[in-house]
Amino acid sequence: MATVAIPQERSTFWQSLKEAIRGSHQDFTEGSISRAVLLLATPMVLEMLMESLFAIVNVFWVTRLGSEAVATVGLTESMMTLVFSVAIGVCMSTTAMVARRTGEKDLSGAAIAATQAILLGIVLSVAMGIPGYIYAKQLLGLMGAQPSVVELGWGYTAIMLGSSLVVMLLFLNNAIFRGAGDASIAMRVLWASNLINLVLDPCLIFGLGPFPAMGVTGAAVSTLIGRSAGVAYQFWILLNGRSRVALQLRDFRLVPDVLFSLIRVSITGVLQFAIAHTSWIALVRMISAFGSVAVAGYTIGIRIFIFVILPSWGLSGAAATMVGQNLGAKKPERAVKAVYLTAFYNAIYLSTIAVAFILIPERIVAFFSSNPEEARYAIDCLRIVGYGNLAYAIGMVMVQAFNGAGDTVTPTLINVVGFWLCEIPLAWALAFPAGLEVRGIFYSIPIAEVFITLMGLFMFWRGKWKDRKI
Repeated sequence: MATVAIPQERSTFWQSLKEAIRGSHQDFTEGSISRAVLLLATPMVLEMLMESLFAIVNVFWVTRLGSEAVATVGLTESMMTLVFSVAIGVCMSTTAMVARRTGEKDLSGAAIAATQAILLGIVLSVAMGIPGYIYAKQLLGLMGAQPSVVELGWGYTAIMLGSSLVVMLLFLNNAIFRGAGDASIAMRVLWASNLINLVLDPCLIFGLGPFPAMGVTGAAVSTLIGRSAGVAYQFWILLNGRSRVALQLRDFRLVPDVLFSLIRVSITGVLQFAIAHTSWIALVRMISAFGSVAVAGYTIGIRIFIFVILPSWGLSGAAATMVGQNLGAKKPERAVKAVYLTAFYNAIYLSTIAVAFILIPERIVAFFSSNPEEARYAIDCLRIVGYGNLAYAIGMVMVQAFNGAGDTVTPTLINVVGFWLCEIPLAWALAFPAGLEVRGIFYSIPIAEVFITLMGLFMFWRGKWKDRKI
């Protein structure tokens, strides 16, 4: 599908906003950078908002089933992190390569990159999904689930782990759309998928109308149906020439050099996400030394934080696409300007959120907990983490800029230093020897984020990412 540049003077802000939601054919290597960022970021932000809405509503229904059902979901989500880590790692390389080929105006090359990513994703997800489905009971037991939880929830776990292929394809196909600049298509796919899930969730959990009452297993079935519908919609778009990257059946063949390049970039992408996740596990383990109430308070606080920063991930995704496409078009300075502009917008948003976290965390936490002890920890978490919002806003854009260039090694090394060599040791030192207890662990989070952002800015200024070949 050919791209055409739309003159800036013909488009007001609201016209551009409507075009972003409807779908744009803008050439993101030409014209106004701020308009390009708006066209890319708007659907990505809306997509993340739907993701956050789904997460809240899903938890709302499952909590009605009791603590054992909630435990099942929590333990299964921990195991699903492996699937998500692999999917995100492959998606990073896919977005970078598709964006680079799109910027080079090599749509055939973009299609080849897309199909290689799909083939790689299928192999990886089947390798994870089949054992997960077969050994669901045993895996729940290994995670420490009580026998009653295993008996109640193994069906949920089997379906969620067994549907790894659907999860992988949903992630990958949307990565293809974003890399090509079709962020509005990725938005519509996830909105449709999540809306189906939201409608089916209570029906299959509680047996509303003609639907059977399946309990917590019903939540897994509704999620699988919603995601499968999204994948079917994605392939319909890709195979019918309705996206910038149109796939043909002849493209589904092994191209070793492209496949190996994807694997090389994906490995460090997977490590990048896994490093951050293991750091989170380490912090939870340290907080658990101060009791379950402290863990509950931290969980509430960090979930509120994650909820409000999801739009920032949309903005960061726009930066990744702009970097990939403009490097492909041999316009590195335009890529640099796009990153700085996106970081500026992100800083405005998260700084505003930080003001609320610091000044009125009590009012925010009151919506989620009535337990005074839990609330005290959650309030401390929001207020202290909020001090690092400005650094986090800039740092996440820098990381996505490297990923968009296909340089997943740099942010992986930054994460090793920032999380493993800074955050974890600092959290332990502040909590125990320094005697700050849980607050000390909370303080380690913004301090580490400032350190990560400074490293990211330094590596970005060096500019070696501009020469990355993929």
